Amino acid sequence: MVNEHKININKRDNTGKKSAKQLRREGNIPGVYYSSTSQNSTSIFISQHEYQKAVKSGARIFNISVGENKQTVLFKSVQHHPVTEQVLHVDLYGIRMDKPINIKIPVKLTGDAIGVTDEGGVLNQASNEIEIQCLPAHIPEFVETDISELNLGDSISVGIIELDEKFTLITPEDTVLASVTHAMKEIEPVVEVDEDEVFLDEEGEHIEKEDGEVKEGDKSAAEGDDKSDGKDKGTDSE
Repeated sequence: MVNEHKININKRDNTGKKSAKQLRREGNIPGVYYSSTSQNSTSIFISQHEYQKAVKSGARIFNISVGENKQTVLFKSVQHHPVTEQVLHVDLYGIRMDKPINIKIPVKLTGDAIGVTDEGGVLNQASNEIEIQCLPAHIPEFVETDISELNLGDSISVGIIELDEKFTLITPEDTVLASVTHAMKEIEPVVEVDEDEVFLDEEGEHIEKEDGEVKEGDKSAAEGDDKSDGKDKGTDSE
């Protein structure tokens, strides 16, 4: 029997960003309830404490009361703040226990890939979850597949996961699940020097390059000779 948990929710009359921010400041999470059997949605909110209790319960299906009606729901969507990870908004989706639903399930990889242990590769899990269809009472906590025979350069797709006949795979079978690739090598950056680039010394003077041009030391010597010649000429003129 699937694990169920009761959560207390409240209807909210005010909607919009201002109302949602006020609810969050008060320790609540704004949300919405809807189902496939109704065209209308109901604005609700749940306390942070109540949400954390629901998460810790490990349940996938929850019982709530919307007005005078009791409903069975699941968390269809949970929106988090990109930096703080605070829960900003929840969508509760009403379900019937006798009707199949589509739901995403975590995928666990078991075993140690040969390509990693013996060949020095790196394991990459491209898909952390798959979407399946099943009755609410049959929702599994996770599915798993063995990767022990995965060699360097090999990859496996979602289609190899063995599912019970109670489940129908919705994710495309050719979706990559995991692969073993070569470890990336660190490459020393190559600094390219422009031949026309100008270099300056500590005093901001140009440093000439080779190829017959005047170097810094030669330039200084040449400037010193010019000064000496100027002094001599001045002495002669006097």
